[in-house]
Amino acid sequence: MANGDGRKLSLGRIAGIPVHVSPTWFIVAAVITYWGEPLVTDYLPDLGNGAYVVAFGFAVLLYLSVLVHEFGHALTARAFGLPVRGITLHFLGGYTEIERESPTPGRDLVVSAAGPILSLALGGLGLLATEAVDGDVLRFLVWELAVANVVVGVFNLLPALPLDGGHMLRAAVWRFGGDENRGTVVAARAGQVLAGLVLVMPFVLSGGRPTLFGVIWAGLVAALMWSGATQALAVGRMRARLPRLDTRRLARRAAPVAPDLPVSEALKQANQAGVTSLVVVDSAGRPTGLVMEAAVAAIPEQRRPWVSVAQAARSLETGMVLSLDVSGDSLLRAMRETPASEYLVVDEHGRVYGVLATTDVDAALAAR
Repeated sequence: MANGDGRKLSLGRIAGIPVHVSPTWFIVAAVITYWGEPLVTDYLPDLGNGAYVVAFGFAVLLYLSVLVHEFGHALTARAFGLPVRGITLHFLGGYTEIERESPTPGRDLVVSAAGPILSLALGGLGLLATEAVDGDVLRFLVWELAVANVVVGVFNLLPALPLDGGHMLRAAVWRFGGDENRGTVVAARAGQVLAGLVLVMPFVLSGGRPTLFGVIWAGLVAALMWSGATQALAVGRMRARLPRLDTRRLARRAAPVAPDLPVSEALKQANQAGVTSLVVVDSAGRPTGLVMEAAVAAIPEQRRPWVSVAQAARSLETGMVLSLDVSGDSLLRAMRETPASEYLVVDEHGRVYGVLATTDVDAALAAR
């Protein structure tokens, strides 16, 4: 379920789920066709140039198997009520984009295990069907596809992110340790270790004399795994900081000011009150806008007595008013939906509590 690249071609919908393919798939198909031709020729020497056709057919069937693998994730997630945005086949496999994470470690483990289980099931059925099919070409394709599915299934069960086994390890640590973010960090570190092992594997398996293809392929797989694990590690660390995103703690206390008050006088009042933020209120005391720090800073000091706070304020829009009980993920989601440099924070009675600056949220996320 590792992430892939952004540019992709649509293949339509299957079972209502959008399916895409990355242009990098064609590169992999060409590599499999070229490097697979000698293997086909060894097994089927009478095919001639037809060996390239068989090798390409294997590449297509292999990615159809990957699609089945990803549908295992997608349909299981959907059965748990998790929205699935789509499936993408890419350079070294595929990934399923699930709109939100599983709410429990048990569901996360089941969704993650569904793909490898389907791959192993396809591999087992293929091995059983090898002797039952007629024709050398068909028998060869069924055998190779069966072995490939077993390899894909076993490899994906390795307990390291971004592999499915890494998601399962994350779910297990989450379940028994009670800390979802800790599970992410453990599984991501395991992914970085596995990436290093993949990189040296061609040298170990060949006794120190690997083929160029083996080195390049191992390097690509290791790079993808390292990138996915490192990204997951960064996300895990960031999510561990989410409890710090407490609106009550981060909000700056603010002073209410009339819209026609000069900026210089408003700053003087704020300084006397010991606050750093200004909220524009109407005659009834209702907040109508925020005086942005950047706007005030842009006004030359000699002009501030002649500029009203209304001219330096931004009108309050829907989404720019946050309550004190918004924190963590909910706070980030609200800020994404209505991007702004500052937000008004109100208490349970709708009274002005303070102003939340985006820079303060970023600092809380970045702090060790």
